[in-house]
Amino acid sequence: MSRLSVRKTYKLYIGGAFPRSESGRSYPVTSAKGDFLANASRASRKDARDAVVAARKAFPGWSGATPYNRGQILYRVAEMLEGRRGQFAEELGGGKRAAAERVDATVDRLVWYAGWSDKIAAVHGAANPVAGPYFNLSSPEPTGVVAVVAPADPLLGLVSVVAPVIVTGNTCVVVASEPSPLAAITLAEVLATSDLPGGVVNILTGSQAELAPWLAGHMDVNGLDLTGVDDADLALRCEQAAAENLKRVLRPAPQDWTADPGTGRMTRFLETKTVWHPIGI
Repeated sequence: MSRLSVRKTYKLYIGGAFPRSESGRSYPVTSAKGDFLANASRASRKDARDAVVAARKAFPGWSGATPYNRGQILYRVAEMLEGRRGQFAEELGGGKRAAAERVDATVDRLVWYAGWSDKIAAVHGAANPVAGPYFNLSSPEPTGVVAVVAPADPLLGLVSVVAPVIVTGNTCVVVASEPSPLAAITLAEVLATSDLPGGVVNILTGSQAELAPWLAGHMDVNGLDLTGVDDADLALRCEQAAAENLKRVLRPAPQDWTADPGTGRMTRFLETKTVWHPIGI
């Protein structure tokens, strides 16, 4: 007797849980050839607000964790992703060998950022020379909640924008690739089982044009990464909305996700705290 396979339901990822959109909406996801793959939740602005609340709630604990601990957790994410290599390769499509290489590159990217967790402060901080009997020390601190519009690359590009945000102690709300959101939700399942506290990463699927402006204008969001925004008018509107509370904004630009990422994305959403301390006699 044949059986019906259990089809996977692709939901949102907010606060460590997998809710459906409060609007009840979904949209069809198709392959490059136009074949139906699945229905994905179409997040609303209410879902975006819930995600920001979850990210803000998680921020004190995550930013207060030791950099070494954050690096351990990112390495654990890489381990779990490696264990589901076949599933991710299948969801990416585009040829088994190319997809597997893309997954491997994603794992390597996570390990690379995990290694930077306890080193970025030494590279980006400084002991400043001053004319007086004082120590003057500058150290980087996380900005807060960062809204990220993920690029079209559904896995390597996604991890390349999320990992540098969270490894430095920020929390984030991510708008996944609209045409290719399935790998993002499967990645959320990896995050949920990788010791990453709920709310550190929140993933929304749906319309970029609908969600991005609301996140850009949200007064409890401190940074905005527009890497995945291809529409110049939309990017401009988001920048204008972000100016209301002086968000740090990373503008969209062409990216080669296979290239050495450097430290720019980590330092983009860091604040610098400078302290003066008198020298003892």
